Order: sequence, then structure tokens, then C-alpha cells
Amino acid sequence: MSDLLPSLNAVAADVTPLASTPTAPASSPVVPTLTWNNGQLHRADVPHQILSGALHYFRVHPNLWRDRLRRLVDLGLNTVDTYVPWNFHQPHENTPPLHSGWHDLELFVRIAASEGLDVIVRPGPYICAEWSNGGLPSWLTARDIDLRSSDHGFTSAVETWFDDLIPRLVQLQANLGGGIVAFQVENEFGSFGDDAEYMAWAREALRSRGVTELMFTADGPTELMLDGGSLPGTLTTVTMGSKADQARQLLASRRPDEPFIVAEFWNGWFDHWGEPHHVRGVDSAASTLRDIVRDGGSASIYMAHGGTNFGLWAGANERNGVLQPTITSYDSDAPIAEDGSLTEKFYAMRDVLGATAPVRSVTRLPVLPEKSLPISRGAALVPALKTISSATGAVSVARTRPASFEQLGLDAGMVLYTAHPRVPAGEFALTFRDIHDRGIVFIDGQRVGVVDAVDNALTIVGTGDTIELLVVVENLGRVNYGQMLGQHKGLLGAVLVGQRAVQRWTSRAIALQDWGQAELDLVTQHPTRLSRDDRQSQSGFATATLHVETPANTFLALPGFGKGFLWVNGFLLGRYWHVGPQQTLYCPSPLLIPGDNILTVLELDHFGDEISVRRTPELGPPEEYIEEF
Repeated sequence: MSDLLPSLNAVAADVTPLASTPTAPASSPVVPTLTWNNGQLHRADVPHQILSGALHYFRVHPNLWRDRLRRLVDLGLNTVDTYVPWNFHQPHENTPPLHSGWHDLELFVRIAASEGLDVIVRPGPYICAEWSNGGLPSWLTARDIDLRSSDHGFTSAVETWFDDLIPRLVQLQANLGGGIVAFQVENEFGSFGDDAEYMAWAREALRSRGVTELMFTADGPTELMLDGGSLPGTLTTVTMGSKADQARQLLASRRPDEPFIVAEFWNGWFDHWGEPHHVRGVDSAASTLRDIVRDGGSASIYMAHGGTNFGLWAGANERNGVLQPTITSYDSDAPIAEDGSLTEKFYAMRDVLGATAPVRSVTRLPVLPEKSLPISRGAALVPALKTISSATGAVSVARTRPASFEQLGLDAGMVLYTAHPRVPAGEFALTFRDIHDRGIVFIDGQRVGVVDAVDNALTIVGTGDTIELLVVVENLGRVNYGQMLGQHKGLLGAVLVGQRAVQRWTSRAIALQDWGQAELDLVTQHPTRLSRDDRQSQSGFATATLHVETPANTFLALPGFGKGFLWVNGFLLGRYWHVGPQQTLYCPSPLLIPGDNILTVLELDHFGDEISVRRTPELGPPEEYIEEF
């Protein structure tokens, strides 16, 4: 990652230092910057509206943080809010949390403050956010504990994380000279559970570590959700996309002295693979925002700038046993588009917010010219996975049953499962009783089909001999919302030939998210060594070269390809999938270098002939969507 952030030191150097932390007398209570009484919000005792926009530092390249934050100011906002994904900072249990480079939340806060923005931090530990596992580390959810509850197994782990995180943020509070004016307690807990002891603990976990600024809860605008997520003595806010007056009345009936604050105003929506591209009309979004902010109401636009689910960080929903994985783009039909472009919605919302200062940001940043890049084939799928995993010392386990991702210590990517059952002569059903999420099945080196939780069986023909059964299982994204949060991945149930279970498996972790250019070169840099099977295989690796004079934004499409992953100079840009709706992957300019850039594809289903460089995003046919309660 560090190689991709060559100018981050310059970004940090451009930040105006915050005021030094004042030393208050021991007997002087620290007064929150934001307070309220009689339904009116105040900032430093002056009537105030929070006009905020959600912008996640973990979804925007750090070299673009200032640009995107400045665009929030141009929109007419005075505040930015961000979640904090625990799993992004601490993907591995036995390594210290990361706080530099892309993980430098403190720098993000300082840049925001230097642009004149207040900051609201939402540290979770659960964040939803369409982010893998709702921000919870998979090494934690692998344990037999009750998530998001007063179970000591859960709270003790959060205590350790908060011991590391919260002191870093406390020193950046506005009442100590920094930029943070508020902290959210947990996140939409009322749509998950009703453990009041846990919510009280979550608030105290912040307060006991030095949080003195405003704390609040955020829940959907229903009695059920507010009953479960609200805390006595702590400001209650709502998350919603419509019907502002109903939400205002509901909060007033429950908390008549509190100001009306919408912690998330859903002015757009996210997308799942294989479903339509969700948008929200400009007039509809602007009208609801107007309803919220009239009479002094406060709002945070979710998202003001959505950014991108780079790598394998996209989450998933689950409905009636069917996984709905989230796409790589998190554009969210936001007023500031994925590439930073200012949209029609931007200008409509700017009018609603009463912004009068000149717009300093260009409407659209430079983009590369369009071109087509021929691909050069590398090793086939299975040999390539074996080569890289062997070279990197990947975790491999031999046991009676298949090992799950969690048992292999694997958060994302794939697992290569191998067994050698004897199959009698004749046709048999090969059934996968509990697979998460998608498996490509090979028998004696030949691909025989794809299985998932819905289509979980194939017909195979035996000869009476032992076969090599190999299954490449892909994690399509960890559930981030609802009761299936923390769901495990891999071959979790029996694999049956007829009614007989297949036993004695080797399970090999394929940690795609940890690979860089060195690992990719192992299977792409020696085309003369390719076998006939490599050249004829419809799955495996390929590369293309993108020559750039001056780096600029671009969008990469893979026409004719099926499903897979795309790396740029060793950085995993994300997933692509022909089922759409998304057809292009956004590549921000800081990922490119002057000269030749190496694009590497891992194709799982069928190759196309070229990678297409395009000037505009293609996120799929739009469908109007407004989330309602």
C-alpha cells in the first residue's frame, strides 16, 4: 500500500496545525461544543444547524481526501461525518491496528478541520455502511460469542480496540482545539436488538476514555427501532430517506426538548450485483432535504460522496437465505459522484442549503483518453492459485471436513478445497449442503460447473475410480446488516456424492486481498512457459499495459469477460461481474504512474479479448429507489 501513496507526506504537510490542547483546571468541567435546550441546537452557545455530509476516508484515496472535503464545503456543508471500520484498521487479530497511510483517520480529521469543517465520528464498533461484516473483524465474529451485546466475549474485545482508537480521537475534540464535535454511540442498534445494558456500556466506553463532546444515537424512525436503540440522557437522532415530517413528529413526541437531527438522510442508495442501479431523482432528494432543514432541522447527507469499495471490502445483505453482495462502486447516486464530479443533484442541494460562496472545485477532474488494451494470457486458474499459495506459504489444512475461511484465518478472497472420493459407475448428485458463497467445481482438472447456496448440486458421472474433486470457493462479501451478521464463509456443511459424505479434505487459503505485484508476477510474467491447458483455459490470469503520460482518473471496463478481479500496479481495485449493474471500475489518478501501468486480471468464468479505458462510468440502467419505513 505504501508504494501507492507517494505524495501522502505532502498531503500531511499541507495541513494547518490545530490549536494546542488547552490545560483546564482540574475542577473545570469540559463543556461540549454542541449543546441543546428547548428543541434548539447550539454551537458554542450560538443557534446552529448541522449541515453534514457522509464521506468515508476508507473509500477515498488519501491523496484525494482534501479535494473531496473541499467539495463538501462547496456543497454548502459545515460538517463531515465518517464511520470507523474496525476490520479495516485491524484485519488480523495478532497484529496492532493500522493508523498510517490510508488508515490515518487523525490526518483525515485534521484536513477536514483545516478546510473549515466540523467532524462527526461514528466509531461503532458496528457500522453497517455496506462494508464487509459491518466493520467487525472476521477474526472476532469467528468466535462463539453474541455480537453487539453485553456478552463479555464481545465487549472485552471492543474495549481493547477502543483503548487504541478513542484516545487518538479524544485529543482531536473541538473543545480541546480540534475538529471533532460529536460521537455516535453504536449504530442503528434498534434495528438489531434490545440489550439496553449493552447500549449503556457502549456510551460509557466512549465517556470513560475521555469523550466530552456531544454523544448521540441513531435509529430508524419507528417506535420499535427507537425503543431498542435510544438511551436516556443521550440525544436521539434518526436515519431515513423520506417522510421527514412524520419523523419530526415522532421524535418530538418522545423527546420534546431535543432538536430534530437526521443522522443519515438517504438521498440515494447502494447496489447489489445482478440487480438494478438505484438512483433517486434530483427533485425528490432536494425536496426531502428541504423538509428536514426547514425550521432549524439538522441533517447529514448519506452519502455526500460515496467513493469506492476498493479491494474486497464490499459487504452484502441477506434476504430469505439468498445473499445479495454489494458492488464495487459506492457511488450511491450522491451529489458528488464516485470520481468527484459535481452532479445536478449537487447544485440542487446547494440551493436548498442556501450556499452563496463561489464553488472552488472544478466540475470534473481530468480523465484519460479512451483506448482499448489487448490482454496477454497468464497461467490458468487452478495452477496459478497453487503456484502463488505455495510461494507465499499460504495456510493449508488437512482434516476430515473442509475448513471454513474463519478456521483458516481468512477474511476474504477464496479457498481451494481438494478431496479424492471414489465415485461408482453411473450418475450421481454432487450436493453442497451449506456453501458460502460461490464454488467453481473441477473434477480431474476439468471444470464441471458452479454451485452456490441456491443452486447447490451438480450431476457427475463416475467410472468406479477415485477422482480429484477440487472446489474454488469465493467469499462474495460478508453480511453487514441484520441477524446474519458474522455469517461464516466456505464449505460449511457436508459435500455429498449421492447420500455419502466426502471426507478427507485439504483446504488452502487464497488471500487475494494480500497479494501485490510480486505475487501476481509469479503467474503472469512468463508467457513462454504456459502449457496448452493454460492457453485454452477460460479462467485464470491475464495482463494488459496502460501507458500514461500524465496520470488522471479513468474507468476500466472488461467487455466479454465474465467475473473476477482487477489489479492496477498491484493494487486490488475490486470485483467485476458481467451480471452488472456496474460495468466499469473507477481507477483514481493516484493509482497510476507516468509511463507503463500493469493491469492484472483474475478471470473466474470466461475471458474477453481486451480491457477498455473509458471516460465515463457505466453503473447500469437506473431504477428510482426511495427507502421508506
